[in-house]
Amino acid sequence: MRCIFVGIEYAGKSTIINLLTEYYRHRKLSVHVDDHFSIPDSTLSPESRAAYINFPDDVKERMQRMQIQYHVEVIKNYPNTLIAGWHIEELVYTSVYGDDPDSPYYQNYHHRAQRGYETQVMEARLPDVVMIHVTASDEVIKQRMAAEPHEYQIIKSEDIPKVKQHFQDEIDKSLFTHKGRTIVLDTTDKTPSESLDELLLLSEPLITFGELAIRMMDVPETPYQVKYENGVRKVEPV
Repeated sequence: MRCIFVGIEYAGKSTIINLLTEYYRHRKLSVHVDDHFSIPDSTLSPESRAAYINFPDDVKERMQRMQIQYHVEVIKNYPNTLIAGWHIEELVYTSVYGDDPDSPYYQNYHHRAQRGYETQVMEARLPDVVMIHVTASDEVIKQRMAAEPHEYQIIKSEDIPKVKQHFQDEIDKSLFTHKGRTIVLDTTDKTPSESLDELLLLSEPLITFGELAIRMMDVPETPYQVKYENGVRKVEPV
């Protein structure tokens, strides 16, 4: 399943991606994870992240534009792709915080290319692309902000309703939504494990037969190895 996770900071995107990554890898499948679209890129070194937030706006905009476009090809070429934010996050955060001198985000340059990125993916006619709108109640978002604040937090508590509405408006415009490829995952009253179960259930009408077969695999909860006997695939604990 090629997943595009979108939604407000602290909704739980990274948590779900980590669980789904482990879900696939436990079934001996490769996963391509890209959870680095928020500024500053979470996969950079601490030194680079600290430097990145002070880059000129046009440099940050150019870097974001390049990596957003690059990930069109990632989605098309890698099965089990898990992407957080991608194109919609950039539009929302530049719209809300582009003029904020305390934010690392740049002013929106009005490229408005979000539908163009989606069109490129749609033209590949991939059967398993799913956009997951991860959300939570305003109060839960605030609680998570207080309990585990991010080093480079983007949103402000007073902006939560506005930011969530921006995400909803953009998701409503998305071609993935218009093609019935969007699901909503509300993590408000759920544990991470419960949210993963709900994601698997909600996405089931959108998956391929191959994905369904993967989900039907009977695998041990503990580490195991795969072997074949007389052409029959077997698993055994290690």
